Amino acid sequence: MSPANPRAVHTRAGHPSTGHLHATPAERMAVTFARVLRGASLQVPIGSVLMFVEALGRVGIAERNNVYWAARATLVHQPEDLALFDRAFAVFWDQARENVADEDPEIITITLATDDDSDNEDGDPSGEPNDDPTLTLRFSSVEVLRNKDFGAYDEAELELAQQLMTRLRFAGPPRRSFRLRSASRGSRPDLRKTLRGAISSGGEPIRRYWQEPGDRLRRLVLLLDVSGSMEPYARAMLRFVHAAVAGRQRVEAFSLGTRLTRVTKELNSRDPDQALRQASERVQDWSGGTRLGECLRHFNDEWGVRGMARGAIVVVLSDGWDRGDPTVLAEQMCRLQRVTYDLIWVNPLKVTPGYAPLARGMAAALPYVDHFVEGHSLAAMEELATVIAGVSARRS
Repeated sequence: MSPANPRAVHTRAGHPSTGHLHATPAERMAVTFARVLRGASLQVPIGSVLMFVEALGRVGIAERNNVYWAARATLVHQPEDLALFDRAFAVFWDQARENVADEDPEIITITLATDDDSDNEDGDPSGEPNDDPTLTLRFSSVEVLRNKDFGAYDEAELELAQQLMTRLRFAGPPRRSFRLRSASRGSRPDLRKTLRGAISSGGEPIRRYWQEPGDRLRRLVLLLDVSGSMEPYARAMLRFVHAAVAGRQRVEAFSLGTRLTRVTKELNSRDPDQALRQASERVQDWSGGTRLGECLRHFNDEWGVRGMARGAIVVVLSDGWDRGDPTVLAEQMCRLQRVTYDLIWVNPLKVTPGYAPLARGMAAALPYVDHFVEGHSLAAMEELATVIAGVSARRS
């Protein structure tokens, strides 16, 4: 990792700059304070920040005590983090609030030390001494991107996310293979190798050789919802699907919308730009309607139940909004679960505070899902890779 490079950002006290031009004061202060805590090595997931914003909307930002307890209740998750949280709150929040009412607010220099630049390592970019109050925040742009919601990504962040997703490993528990491999001991003799070894000893099988069944990777099947309701997340999730197809054997990819489209061949290219372009040309119902039940029926009839999903790990990436009959979706999910090794549903809306699977499609599918996980950020995709690798062996 390159040395941290401080960048000085001058802002008036009480008005921290967060880059959200249309955000409310409470939202700007909440996001900025969350960045301070992350820079202090505290774990602050995006869901906690959203709850903090909601809390500030109820208690306001005028009273220090109300703001403190709103932040502590939503942003602190471990008792050992309280001391560090209190210091960060006192340094950042109190100093900012004390100067809000001043006629000429005091200028505070916030120095952001990032991990991805190597120039200007001496602190102030101007090189001039400065006696203004200074607050130094250290953060990694990659760490911020890991927890950022896919819906807020720009094109540059999508490309960086693509590079990070290629580092993920999608290796589930192996399955028993019909092919045999050599073993030091076992119950199945390797007659061919034993007889071949006996030739050198005058036909006497002095040494015996054994075999045992080998292991092989389980097939991974990815079903990506590309309907209109998934538009904010489908672009990033398509890059995740490409990383899985291009980096692992025995992966199949399909898109779900008003129809089912197989895109394995299009995403098999190592060049992400070419792969995504080919997949976009192949999928004709991008940002259209959703018929999850009919798409799963088509998948089960043509591929899944016939063999592709048998003993495989099947991952459905969808928000669960379905315009079709929920009983059809429930029936097809039941068929799919009976033949799969593990059935995982990834929903980017699960992180939303107060979320409940009330959509008809999601409610119909959930009883047949083995793992229900989040899918709104890079960190959630890393957790998904962990779930794929560590699913319990509930079926042989």
